[in-house]
Amino acid sequence: MLYWLTLLSDGGDIFNLFRYITFRAGGAFFTALIFGFVFGKPLINLLRKQQKHGQPIRNDGPESHILEKAGTPTMGGMLILGALVVSTLLWARLDNGYVWMILLVTVCFGAIGFADDYQKVTSNSHKGVSARMRFGLGLIVAAAAAYWASAMHPEELSNRLALPIFKETLLNLWVLFVPFAMIVIVGAANAVNLTDGLDGLAIMPVMIAAGALGVIAYAVGRVDFTEYLDVHYVPGTGEILIFTAGLIGGGLGFLWYNAPPAAVFMGDTGSLALGGALGAIAVATKHEIVLAIVGGIFVVEALSVIIQVLYFKKTGKRVFLMAPIHHHFEKQGWAESTIVIRFWIIALILALVGLATLKVR
Repeated sequence: MLYWLTLLSDGGDIFNLFRYITFRAGGAFFTALIFGFVFGKPLINLLRKQQKHGQPIRNDGPESHILEKAGTPTMGGMLILGALVVSTLLWARLDNGYVWMILLVTVCFGAIGFADDYQKVTSNSHKGVSARMRFGLGLIVAAAAAYWASAMHPEELSNRLALPIFKETLLNLWVLFVPFAMIVIVGAANAVNLTDGLDGLAIMPVMIAAGALGVIAYAVGRVDFTEYLDVHYVPGTGEILIFTAGLIGGGLGFLWYNAPPAAVFMGDTGSLALGGALGAIAVATKHEIVLAIVGGIFVVEALSVIIQVLYFKKTGKRVFLMAPIHHHFEKQGWAESTIVIRFWIIALILALVGLATLKVR
């Protein structure tokens, strides 16, 4: 919205700053951060008032959770979403299709998560909306986003899969691109959802991954950068940096209240929305495979659940003491803060590896 202040510029005044994506990204970051600090406490107080028992805790989970986390309100993802949507609408160019596509995915997955959280807290049960319903609605949203993205991509990139490191390689997925992109978006949403099990565990890796994807989006959206890095040029994706800056700012505002011991959980409202956003960004920038690298923590968490379920069905035994894998480490006696910080470190390393694929060609 503020971009249109450039119409008042003669090229040499303060309004000219709004032409620059980096300036507006900084504005989005601070807007979202301030939003989180201003509205965080009132939202938590409201959630505590409305949720008498807080987020329902599973009886089959780690014993410490029943004692330490009972009564903590959920749906804190609304704080992140509010900060993210407001900052993006305020600072991004609203004539950019990629911005609207990613916002659509984020808000719709947030709505699915909200319905799930609402069902849980009103029934005081860990069973919310059925998995089949959540998955089905997610696929519908992802299908619309995937088709939209393929329509916006340049003809030479549309419906094609770019491979990291191999600079000239493009796999033509043709009609399979939309189903592939749907899997990326829905898979990312559910992987982040599975990771959100300890105070601060999911939000920091999400912010780290968003930061890496934001840099990638800015790079592939500039002709000079793509020529230097030898990556595929996707015009218009630079504006995604503003969205990711807002996500990081809103995430930090939320982390202020989610730091151990958490005063609020993001719930499915936040985890599904943020995961879906990461998947949508990867699809928009043609870096779907790189998402599996920068979001490697989420991939491992999801795989641990899949492996546990399949192995148990086949043998009646468990590979891990408990899945997702962060609970396995809890069962081994690791302190919650140790698990969280080590996962943050791994997420940062993976993000740097993902960024390195821009230059390793």
